[in-house]
Amino acid sequence: MGAAFFIALRYLLGRAKEGGRYLRGAAAGIALSLVPIIVTLIVADGMIRGITDRFIELGTGHLQIYDFGDTGLLEIGIPHLAETEGFKGVWRERRGLGVVIGPQGKRGTTIRAVDPSFWEGGNYLISLAGRSFPRGDGELTLGQALAEEIGAGPGDTLRIMTIRDIDGRPVPRISVFTVAGIVSSGYRELDALWCITTMEGGDRALGSDAGRAHLLVKIEDPYHEADRFSFALQKKLGPALAVYTWGDLQRTQYNSYESTRQLLLFIMALIVAVAAVNVSSATSMLALERRRDIAVLKASGISRRGAAAVFIMGGFLTGLCGAALGTGAGLLLGININSLIHGLEGLLTFFSGLFRGGEVKILDPGYYLENIPVIIDWTAVFLIGFFTILCSVIASWIPAQRAGKLKPLELFRKN
Repeated sequence: MGAAFFIALRYLLGRAKEGGRYLRGAAAGIALSLVPIIVTLIVADGMIRGITDRFIELGTGHLQIYDFGDTGLLEIGIPHLAETEGFKGVWRERRGLGVVIGPQGKRGTTIRAVDPSFWEGGNYLISLAGRSFPRGDGELTLGQALAEEIGAGPGDTLRIMTIRDIDGRPVPRISVFTVAGIVSSGYRELDALWCITTMEGGDRALGSDAGRAHLLVKIEDPYHEADRFSFALQKKLGPALAVYTWGDLQRTQYNSYESTRQLLLFIMALIVAVAAVNVSSATSMLALERRRDIAVLKASGISRRGAAAVFIMGGFLTGLCGAALGTGAGLLLGININSLIHGLEGLLTFFSGLFRGGEVKILDPGYYLENIPVIIDWTAVFLIGFFTILCSVIASWIPAQRAGKLKPLELFRKN
């Protein structure tokens, strides 16, 4: 195997007339096919993580505790939480549905009544105008998309209509609030329905019969410890209360994200497999040009398997070089993806301006994050590289076996 490795390396790095151009061309094709799959992996993971972070930090919390039996434990708090390792905080929230009526329109909204300290602990909430958090029972804060749709700004007066039940009949309830400020989570879809108020404001708008109260819980490591924390907490609290993790609450949405990611990777993997097939033709051409070498090796006593190993090793080195170059280039582009996107947007905006066009946005902030977090899944990167090398070796197997079956006397006669 040492001799096979040396000869294959010589073919790969040798002069063009020695056949190395075929292997180098195949390696370049593999590298080019790997660049988009690595960039896609980084962008997909970054988008999913960025959106998920905002959902669990500002939306669902890391865990939620419900009192379906109306035992009253939510009103006095849960003393067991502070005794659990990894616990960061707990907040009481009442959430319900209503219609918010503004100066220029109305829209259905989610009314979120929670203590302001919950928002202060989030790293993703951006104050765009006015105060970030409401004060008292007469103020509320709106998400950016909701505020734009109803034409509301700080200081405006809004009406919120909810439904209360009186003797089994739904009766509208109208509550008047003043807009304290406009906020954004950086993800338009998330805060499009947000109407944030204090617990007192929530009690006034929703009353005791609209919406449901629960506890929002944050822990140190929600991605790896949520299930363990939920199990331990449920064991302490007993069956009277129900504990749900952020994954339980948004399972359908997160499964959709993961399915999309897997589909993208599968499509890219097909591209890599096609590029690796080029190794087969490269190995065949190399074996054709190096027939004299094969004759000398076999005349010197090398076995058929030994001769085939030279070209299999060539396929391995070709896949290894292509994987290394493609992965490195993909990681470099993926790490700088935000700068590349913003630079390309500026360039396209410049050319669009020459033809009286508007600003060009590659990623519409109405649907995507304005800045993509750089998340590198090293396990996935390793598996992609391993898959690429494996495909290269498999692709070189058949031409290598054919080269190993060549007879030295016939080769000497023909050469």
